[in-house]
Amino acid sequence: MAVYTEVTDDDLTQFIAGYDLGQALSFKGIAEGVENTNYLVHTEAGPHILTLYEKRVAVEDLPFFLGLMEHLADAGLACPVPVRDRNGVMLRELAGRPAAIITFLDGLWVRRPSVENCAALGETLAKLHLAGQTFDMTRKNALSVSGWGPLHEAAKGGADTIAPGLNAEVVEELHALESSWPRNLPAGIIHADLFPDNVFFLNDQLSGVIDFYFACNDALAYDIAICLNAWCFEIDNSFNITKARALLRAYDGLRPFTHKEFEALPMLARGAALRFLLTRIYDWLNTSADALVRPKDPMEYVRKLRFHRNVKSARDYGLGDN
Repeated sequence: MAVYTEVTDDDLTQFIAGYDLGQALSFKGIAEGVENTNYLVHTEAGPHILTLYEKRVAVEDLPFFLGLMEHLADAGLACPVPVRDRNGVMLRELAGRPAAIITFLDGLWVRRPSVENCAALGETLAKLHLAGQTFDMTRKNALSVSGWGPLHEAAKGGADTIAPGLNAEVVEELHALESSWPRNLPAGIIHADLFPDNVFFLNDQLSGVIDFYFACNDALAYDIAICLNAWCFEIDNSFNITKARALLRAYDGLRPFTHKEFEALPMLARGAALRFLLTRIYDWLNTSADALVRPKDPMEYVRKLRFHRNVKSARDYGLGDN
């Protein structure tokens, strides 16, 4: 279970007393999630999520993340909202960790997204990007192209233990992307980690987007490229163009793609595949065998990267395709 910091009953009671939520009735750790410690807390005001931010999350970034969630919710996006305490504070301390109470969202994530799920995602992502235009805080994307080289350096010694020749393939891709990475695209707030387990559905309707702890400022189309990788490949790693077309058309219906974004999409999709390949290589090599959280298979993103290298145009993703 992904609970890294234990919270006692007395500490929780004292913490909750600072909010207008009534008494804490029960709480339990949440198994899913790898970055932070999360508890489901039932109070007299209803269920909430208690998040304790662990060492992998920079404390100085937390006002950005929490402020963004509050801003997006105010703009009408279905997402968790940080609860302010009686003094108007969103971020406090519990068990030696920065901590926040977040509203609870009903719904479940889908393990095999449908075409309809992908269309709902595209529409919601466009709404997120549009709402983010009026958010006045910024955060650099540390895992964009300039961050991939150092990430590779930290893990290259073991890449070939995952698959022979993997390190050379990554180096070749790094050089290609660093020299050809699209610049000067429309930019703004992106989620940067919008995988299916971060999107909830209820009665076949999208009910909310969660986990904004990779959110940052970057090219908006890069967020779309991440979603193509995360939502539009099947279990056998084949690309489902019908799902991709639904996602892209729904997005384009609210926030039309520019010509530069259309031209850049294949390269952005390659970059998104490499970004998650690199972090998976690092986690695969640096997660102990007795860890409670199992690292994800890097080879899934090797296969996706190879697919994108053969894409000639955004039309191969269903964009601009009649």
